[in-house]
Amino acid sequence: MSTAMNFSTKSFTPRPPDKGAFPLDHLGECSAFKERFMECLRHSGYESAACRQSAMAYLECRMDRRVGQLMANEPLEKLGFKDLINEKSEEKPEKS
Repeated sequence: MSTAMNFSTKSFTPRPPDKGAFPLDHLGECSAFKERFMECLRHSGYESAACRQSAMAYLECRMDRRVGQLMANEPLEKLGFKDLINEKSEEKPEKS
C-alpha cells in the first residue's frame, strides 16, 4: 500500500492579509513617525490611548508611501480615528 500523496494537483497562491499586518518598513520611510510614537508610549507608561495622534500620523505616513507599498489606503475613520479627525476639522478656522 502506498501512502505517498500527490501534492502537485493543487496550486496554492498566497495572498497578503486584508488588514492587521503590513510589510516592514525596510527603507525606513516612516521611522521618524514610529520613533515619535514609541517615545510617546514610553512617556505615557505605555498607555496607547494617550498616543493616538502619533499612531494616526504613523499610519498616515505608511498609507502615503505608495512606492514601498507599506499600507493600502484606508479611511482613518475605519481605523478608529474618527474622533481625532473631527477634532482636526474643528480646529481649522472657517474661511469667510
